[in-house]
Amino acid sequence: MPKKPKKTAAPKTSRTKTILVVTGIALLISSIFAIAQITKRVAVADDTRIYIPTGADYGDLCDTLAKHNVISQTTTFALMSKLRGLDKHVKSGSYVVKPGMTYLQLVQKLYTGNQNPIRITIGKYRTVRGLCDGVATQMEFTPDTLYHILTDKAFCEVYHHTPQTIIGAFTQNTYEVYWNTSPKRFVERMMMETDAFWNDERCRKLEALGLSRNEVVTLASIVEEETNKGDEKADIASVYLNRLRKGMRLEADPTVKYATGDFTLRRILAKHLQTPSPYNTYLNTGLPPGPICLPSSESIDAVLANKKTAYIYFCAKEDFSGYHNFAATYQQHLSNAARYHKALNQRRIK
Repeated sequence: MPKKPKKTAAPKTSRTKTILVVTGIALLISSIFAIAQITKRVAVADDTRIYIPTGADYGDLCDTLAKHNVISQTTTFALMSKLRGLDKHVKSGSYVVKPGMTYLQLVQKLYTGNQNPIRITIGKYRTVRGLCDGVATQMEFTPDTLYHILTDKAFCEVYHHTPQTIIGAFTQNTYEVYWNTSPKRFVERMMMETDAFWNDERCRKLEALGLSRNEVVTLASIVEEETNKGDEKADIASVYLNRLRKGMRLEADPTVKYATGDFTLRRILAKHLQTPSPYNTYLNTGLPPGPICLPSSESIDAVLANKKTAYIYFCAKEDFSGYHNFAATYQQHLSNAARYHKALNQRRIK
């Protein structure tokens, strides 16, 4: 009796190939999806600056990104953040999100704290409080935290300043700083910038003038308040330098305005001249205790120029051009002042 033929099993190689093909397709699809997610780009069309305050958590970060419409797929961003550890590692600062940036690049930037500096402008502030208020609008810290440092006598002494002269430790300019810089670190940075401002040439002129840096800045602050005409600042500085050398009172109207605290005054009257204050140079001989504003480099250089003149007096011109008439004698000055006061009265400026 013939034997039945044995059933032959399906070739294993064929089945294996099928599994490999299916697996390969799955991996390919998965890879394509993963690449699509990794290369997903932010939704902004222009450079967008975001601010992450100190102490912010991942939820705060996501709220900020949503507020600025940075990401369109929150699930994808959340997955990448979790894989990188950003969800538990938020760093404060100010960051610029650029068009075309991928989610992966954004996550990496935020995770490493690779923030972008801001540009902060320091202008002609008249008081330390005004300086603190103005600077704090551009930084993370509050005005009061900066004011506390700048009015701390011990802190000021470390830098050879007093709370009255500390405003002179700043220099009018625009700087690049990190938004979340601490107030103390910010002041230290400004001290370094001011030290750099006082280069060898300015220090030589300072020595020749025979005044300290604080004294020059204080005198420059008066020049700054007297005129915005750069071509006559050295002449005005010469008047006050001549008065200092003769032991005369400076009798500078801007110091009276500072003493009253009313910076809206357009005309200094006799009653204002009696304002009791160490800043009132009509009542006190010599320079005031500190600057009456933060002067520009132009005004500082005008003082350092130490221009030689015989001028002892000056008065605003009656044409209201912003320029001044200068005089070497009191009689000549009275004549100049009479013309100016007549013009004030005609315009009813009080």
